[in-house]
Amino acid sequence: MDARLLEILACPVCKGTLIHRREEGVLVCRMDRLAYPIRDGVPVMLEEEARQLGADDPLLEH
Repeated sequence: MDARLLEILACPVCKGTLIHRREEGVLVCRMDRLAYPIRDGVPVMLEEEARQLGADDPLLEH
């Protein structure tokens, strides 16, 4: 995924920073505990497409 695109993307729910988890193919919002999928190199930034993460999910780790 393009680094410049990552710089401008924000969580559509809280407008917070997203973390790219390359191996899992997701963008993670720690604040809302949501994982947005990346499909064919395109982030799907829809809340209804995001997966809710549990408080202990390893995707939320630094």
